[in-house]
Amino acid sequence: MSVTLYHNPSCGTSRTVLGLIRDAGIEPNIILYLKTPPTRAELENILAKGKLSARDILRSKEALCKELGLDAPGISDDQILDAEISQKGCTSG
Repeated sequence: MSVTLYHNPSCGTSRTVLGLIRDAGIEPNIILYLKTPPTRAELENILAKGKLSARDILRSKEALCKELGLDAPGISDDQILDAEISQKGCTSG
């Protein structure tokens, strides 16, 4: 089994997920997404594989997401993805 983790070592949830993966005996391919952010196409591929929306991976507790208004109900997935690409870091690890 191959696992890729878009990881943020400063994020407790991301560290927990990494621990769970390793506890399962899997050494994931780790991508430090703040240093090497995914492209829009990569994000769209991740969302499609996980059957997720852009809102599902939005870090709604981050101040930047609130500042940009990305937590507003009428914001589309395209708008969220545009912000993800330009701001690098509103998504979950």
